Amino acid sequence: MFTIHQEDLFELVQAPIDVPALHRRVRGPEDGAIVIFDGFVRNESHGRATKFLDYEAYEPMALSKMREIGAQLHQKFAIRRVAIVHRLGRLEIGETSILIAVSAAHRAAAFDACRYAIDTLKKTVPIWKKEYFEDGAVWADGELPPAPPAAKPAS
Repeated sequence: MFTIHQEDLFELVQAPIDVPALHRRVRGPEDGAIVIFDGFVRNESHGRATKFLDYEAYEPMALSKMREIGAQLHQKFAIRRVAIVHRLGRLEIGETSILIAVSAAHRAAAFDACRYAIDTLKKTVPIWKKEYFEDGAVWADGELPPAPPAAKPAS
């Protein structure tokens, strides 16, 4: 089992995500940094014009996994508070689909924890994205792997 911190927030919502409210929620007088990941709907995917997205989740398990990620953040990084909110349903271009906010006394911990949170969420939380295009729709396979680093020319 994992420890849930009282001031943390984990939600799945149908309404637009209030980014400024979540920023205020994680900010405390003992903090020196807040890092926010604001993932939003872009207008193209793999060279195709996107019309809109639709997110679905296995909600009980998704919330449990989000809380587990929060507990891991507190174990691995020197952070104070975390908020992870994911929107479900139909989202239009430009709307926030996921907001992760992490507060800490120092920026390095906040940056590292926020990156860990989104990377872990994408791999472990049962939330699915359907992308709609002019010529049909597809369920997204997830993130593309990072490109390999460019080789240095021989000297």
